[in-house]
Amino acid sequence: MYFFLAYVLNFYYLGKESRYSVGLIMKGLVVTVLFIFVEILSAVILFDLSFWRVNLLIFLFGLPFTILLWRRIFTYIFKFISTTKHVLYLYNNQSKENKDKEIEVVNGLGIHTFYEVQKAMNIDDPKSFLSEKELRKLSKKVDSWIINVDTQQPMPKFIEKTMLNSLVKGKEVITFSSFYENIYEAIPIVSYNPNDSCAEILQLQHTRVRYLYKIFNFTVNFLLCFFVGFVFALVTPFVYILNFFFNRGPLFYTQKRVGRFGKEFKVYKFRSMVVDAEKSGAKMAKKNDARITPFGKILRMFRVDELPQIMSVINGDMLFIGPRPERKVFVRKLNEITPYYNIRHLVKPGVTGWAQVKYRYGENLEDSIQKLEYDLYYIKNRTITLDLRIIFKTFTTILFSRGI
Repeated sequence: MYFFLAYVLNFYYLGKESRYSVGLIMKGLVVTVLFIFVEILSAVILFDLSFWRVNLLIFLFGLPFTILLWRRIFTYIFKFISTTKHVLYLYNNQSKENKDKEIEVVNGLGIHTFYEVQKAMNIDDPKSFLSEKELRKLSKKVDSWIINVDTQQPMPKFIEKTMLNSLVKGKEVITFSSFYENIYEAIPIVSYNPNDSCAEILQLQHTRVRYLYKIFNFTVNFLLCFFVGFVFALVTPFVYILNFFFNRGPLFYTQKRVGRFGKEFKVYKFRSMVVDAEKSGAKMAKKNDARITPFGKILRMFRVDELPQIMSVINGDMLFIGPRPERKVFVRKLNEITPYYNIRHLVKPGVTGWAQVKYRYGENLEDSIQKLEYDLYYIKNRTITLDLRIIFKTFTTILFSRGI
């Protein structure tokens, strides 16, 4: 239970939190308070509380100090242990314009990657080459080679030889797209090497059918239909009454969204915006959208407005986990920006998904493109483990009111 709470609340994810940050300490306190609550509740239900009173009291006061003390010890130890990999970055003329951006991505764009570029070399420009002796010397100091070149393009022989020797000696040698996928858990499509990106995306249609995953997926959707359906039936009368007083107008609204293989279907939600919110044309929802009513903000904050989507799940148009369905007008615009957007329609859309739990509140087409990287990663790497991670992380999304 402790590790479940710590995982859901990102307590052990050091990618975005500094080891010294106040936020991490606050998360530690939240995790321990919730854990203490669960432990005491379990003791009351399973045992006699009076029997456990002294033990629980010691546990109550001791655990926060124990967790925070461990965090301090952890921080102290890693002051003296290098956790950052030094990188030799290889690129070519094709990716020359994006070199600085790519190096920034390797060093950490919004998260701590624990990689740092020491030297960048253009394999198409002999002026940027180190001598064979200098390259061998540098290869001893770097921990990783990250390559962002066309894999079919021949490399200078001495660079290839030194790289292979480094690989044999246990050094890491990976492509930029593999690095991006492993660290950011997304598939790069915006810039970088177009050949590698295209190759990654074309692999999606050859994803193996995993029958165990299909059974798990069916079971999860079947069970969640009962659970969410019960919550939906329980909540609807209260929403109806409050809607009558604070949000005059229809209880539900329907929209056509693009589903699997580009087919449109109807999606249902509790109405959270004013009536005729799009009389001047279709617009993407924003975080502080003026069209959202005060009562609608409460519905959105706790994701209550999403509950009616269970009707689309029962109809077979959606799953609980998958890419978020978008409207045709925006799909057309996004297809003009990137040819890869329609790839997300290889699978059924979902109520929640990898992009929703990994990326911030989406407000424009650029955010939709960024979310596409996560959607494509999900399509390529769908597993039971990844679906479980999405289910757990959805709790965090609801708890901290993130995503859209």
